[in-house]
Amino acid sequence: MSNRVLSIGNTFPQFKKKAVVSIEKGKEFVELTNETSGKWTVMFWWPKDFTFVCPTEIAEFNKKASDFSDRDAVLIGASTDSEFVHAAWRRDHNDLRDLKFPMLADTSKSLAEELGILDAEEKIAYRATFIIDPQGIVRWVSVYDLNVGRNVQEVLRVLDALQTDELCPCNWTNDQKTLTQELNMN
Repeated sequence: MSNRVLSIGNTFPQFKKKAVVSIEKGKEFVELTNETSGKWTVMFWWPKDFTFVCPTEIAEFNKKASDFSDRDAVLIGASTDSEFVHAAWRRDHNDLRDLKFPMLADTSKSLAEELGILDAEEKIAYRATFIIDPQGIVRWVSVYDLNVGRNVQEVLRVLDALQTDELCPCNWTNDQKTLTQELNMN
């Protein structure tokens, strides 16, 4: 198992995995690949279904799903739990019933291992987020300890900054000028 997290500039690995996209009987599952037809992709991982911190993050990503879509970005949630566990959790948890993005099931743990985000002892994924550009290149990675939730607004801020393809200073937000714009004005 690799201890190195897939980093900026690397090509995101190809995958084909089951995912939960609905709780409607007969329409729960699809085969998901990373063929996103030239769009940005944001893939976020959580350690385990039926836990406490994970649904707070998933629900927040869901609240912001249209913000990702507005930025022409595909949003994918993932863990090493099975598609059946994902489906049961979605049916069981009020905040997860109407998710607007797929829940990828990496039951073989092969993708999490290839990404370098598999905890060595528990064999579960860390809280990792990858922003992948339309060419399939990793442009941003964040990895959190198992017990710390991430900030979804920061993921959006970084996506905005990357999509400008310009210099963006500390705490920059998309309602501000980039450094490149400021330099061109002088």
